Amino acid sequence: MEGQGKSTGGRVLPSDGPAPKMEASYQGSAKILGVEATEMGTWISVTRPTGVMFAEGQGVITTKDGEVVTYSGQGIGIPKGDGAVNWRGAIYCQTASEKLASLNNVAIVYEWDSDANGNYQANGWEWK
Repeated sequence: MEGQGKSTGGRVLPSDGPAPKMEASYQGSAKILGVEATEMGTWISVTRPTGVMFAEGQGVITTKDGEVVTYSGQGIGIPKGDGAVNWRGAIYCQTASEKLASLNNVAIVYEWDSDANGNYQANGWEWK
């Protein structure tokens, strides 16, 4: 799995404590199991006292053939000090697509790197 795109918006949410809670959405192009697709999603992150962020979110991938994959996941973000963040985590997919059905049975571990302008590059691998 691979993808690239851009942040499409964000907002500050009511906090459950002293740490800021942020919502970020994104949209871009993707390739999943070799199939070209588009991707969009929204994640909510909380900054921990150490400065590291924890996020949970969900998204949808739609292939050019109209197949749909939804996913949810979690990750840890390491700020790079210039507005960039390196994320690492795992997502779990669901699909009714026969062509992409193998995604229902695996965790996908990912690396997601974003820059100060909201651009991202992501890669993911099946963890069987």
